[in-house]
Amino acid sequence: MNLPVGQGRFQRLSNFMMAACLGVMALAVFVNVVLRYGFGSGIAASEELSRLLFVWMVFIGATAAYPAGEHMAFTSLVAMLKDRPGALAVMTVVIRLLVILACVLLGWGAWQQVVVGLDSESVVLKYPTALLPLPALLAAVAIGVMALIELVKREPLDLGHEVEME
Repeated sequence: MNLPVGQGRFQRLSNFMMAACLGVMALAVFVNVVLRYGFGSGIAASEELSRLLFVWMVFIGATAAYPAGEHMAFTSLVAMLKDRPGALAVMTVVIRLLVILACVLLGWGAWQQVVVGLDSESVVLKYPTALLPLPALLAAVAIGVMALIELVKREPLDLGHEVEME
């Protein structure tokens, strides 16, 4: 897939960030398992750190998947409209508006959780618990902005998913 230059950099950065999260998580869990079974004690912060990094990794991945067209899609339903360009254009607008609405709802809920988390901290590592819902907020904003740009530019839907069915 040939991505525009900005999207290529975004994909590389997001892939690097996800790999870093996964690498640190794997190392933390591995060291914790070795210490628990080999020496009878583990690192309490390992589980908390792994949970935080997993949440960040999931939302980084969700954000990176949107411009690459890798989110789940019901293209077989929309593909039936490809012979009717007017109906396909209307459906494209409806789908993009629904994506933006979902991002607004997710972002609003995540914002509320960030505000609640500012006043509390995690048990072991003592980081503000606002760091757990923060990636959901950032992902909602990023995907919402991308969908809005696609809506304004009137970009057509990518109907290539029907080939990728397993």
